[in-house]
Amino acid sequence: MELKRVVVTGMGALTPIGNTLEEYWQGLLNGTPGANNITLFDASKFKTKFACEVKNFDPTQFLDKKEARKIDRFTQFALVVSDEAMADAGLNRENVNPDRTGVVFGSGIGGLITFQNEVMDFAKGDGTPRFNPFFIPKMILDIAAGQISMRHNLRGPNFAVVSACASSTNAIIEAVNLIKLGKADIIVSGGSEAVISEAGVGGFNAMKAMSERNDDPATASRPYDKDRDGFVMGEAAGILILEELEHAKARGAKIYCEIAGGGATADAHHITAPHPEGLGARNVMLAALEDAGMQPSDIDYINTHGTSTPLGDVAEVKAIMNVFGEHAYNLNISATKSMTGHCLGAAGVIEAIAAIQSVVHDIVPPTINHFTDDPELDPRLNFTFNKAQKRTVRAALSNTFGFGGHNACVIVKKFEG
Repeated sequence: MELKRVVVTGMGALTPIGNTLEEYWQGLLNGTPGANNITLFDASKFKTKFACEVKNFDPTQFLDKKEARKIDRFTQFALVVSDEAMADAGLNRENVNPDRTGVVFGSGIGGLITFQNEVMDFAKGDGTPRFNPFFIPKMILDIAAGQISMRHNLRGPNFAVVSACASSTNAIIEAVNLIKLGKADIIVSGGSEAVISEAGVGGFNAMKAMSERNDDPATASRPYDKDRDGFVMGEAAGILILEELEHAKARGAKIYCEIAGGGATADAHHITAPHPEGLGARNVMLAALEDAGMQPSDIDYINTHGTSTPLGDVAEVKAIMNVFGEHAYNLNISATKSMTGHCLGAAGVIEAIAAIQSVVHDIVPPTINHFTDDPELDPRLNFTFNKAQKRTVRAALSNTFGFGGHNACVIVKKFEG
């Protein structure tokens, strides 16, 4: 059977550097650092006292106060970006076929804040089980997909994807494949994460995964810098409205770009560390190129996973050199986590949005916080340090990797009818 083509007709974003799609994009172009001291809880006794929080977020500006109390912060984020993306695509309850419109949504952890608070409250008591009746439906990570479907009356395929920090990229790939196979006309897809809490920060601190640069939070996320010391935790949500091409054209939708292809692999190496030679990263980029029917030379920009960890950054660059060879020197490479921090299960979608915007506007957002070259990295590579760069971006590739060795990659390209 002939596979359908899939385009992006709407987007929504809620991030540490902007609470709307446009604010987020301008934050990227301006090289805005998203990290600051934690305000969501008292972090004074924690090894890491800063994070990339979503700022000035009041769920009651978007949701009924009673409704907002019944859902976790990560689901609040999801509903807000679903509203923005649906409006951006010109979609509403009246003009979509609910049975042909679905939701595929990712989160790495889900309602950790709810889980933490309920268990801590129980532990403070006398052992009598007194739990909030919304405890479980607030916590489970599939609830965001369910809530989006109910808010917008979408009755097509509906499920959650979890693959740690690769979750929302995997969700996009699954959604694209459903449309390619004719199972739906439109899929609302992306991811959300909100785990800046005692359990979240304490847990990652115990793994020694996060930066402890408490004296200078704004520059702590520094991918590819010699003195990087770990990732900075972020929270965010993002959504793409993915649509079958002919369906989009028939309704006169604006089209941002085409989803060219995607890939998914495993490192099969370690629960947290990447394969030292970037084997899984290499294979996932090759799989995405094959799925897209493209050559390495067709790619102009890579939004890397680039978390600012000593091992991860080097392994990914090795993989890029392996896949792209001499063409690697013609690429722009950037790690937007230098601004947003690592938004875990939401990282993939907000970075896909950055890649899409680079294709639409022919400008590459920077990798900020670069001070000292790393001798392990080839200085001839263009990491787009510290300042956005204008260039023609025919196609962009976005990498996302997760604990457990999960690798996901999506390629977006300029739309040509």
